[in-house]
Amino acid sequence: MLQKLQRAFLAHGYEQITMIGLAKAVDMSRRSLYNYFPNKEEAFRGAIRWGNAHNIAMGQVAVAHAKAAGASALEILVAFADARYGETRRELSASPHAVEINDQAFKRCRDIMIDAAVASQERLAEILLDLQEQGLVRWRANYSAGLLAQLFSDAARGVNQTLPPRPAVSLPERYREIFAALLGGVAT
Repeated sequence: MLQKLQRAFLAHGYEQITMIGLAKAVDMSRRSLYNYFPNKEEAFRGAIRWGNAHNIAMGQVAVAHAKAAGASALEILVAFADARYGETRRELSASPHAVEINDQAFKRCRDIMIDAAVASQERLAEILLDLQEQGLVRWRANYSAGLLAQLFSDAARGVNQTLPPRPAVSLPERYREIFAALLGGVAT
């Protein structure tokens, strides 16, 4: 249901869609939808919360696949960023309502976005510690996994906001460039 809500907001925008339109998009009556969400804003918040949680989980799946394929530390970090941040950007950039949805997300869901950033950075810190334990990367003593996770996450979010905008298909390449520069500066 939450994925369908997300798709409905992306297809119609926040302002234009109504609870009736959202109910149709999730194949239920308006009354049934009200059992889950008291209003459109809470439905939007639910979709944003779900999207973030889903993409964090997909980042972890991407890391597992990259590790299984014998990828380098850099490629493992790129896989996480592309699944976590790149997918969000690709979904949003495909919407004719991208600017409005982005504005509404920052206006109505800032708390959710902060919680998702913290959760994502915690997962990334765990990934970085695992990479170090496996001997795939080492960093200077004045850096912690938590600080590096924050830096890599800030870099990934920055790539998504690059001006002029880059095509969404080029995101993995840009994550690779930025992360290689970061690793070059902090790795021993």
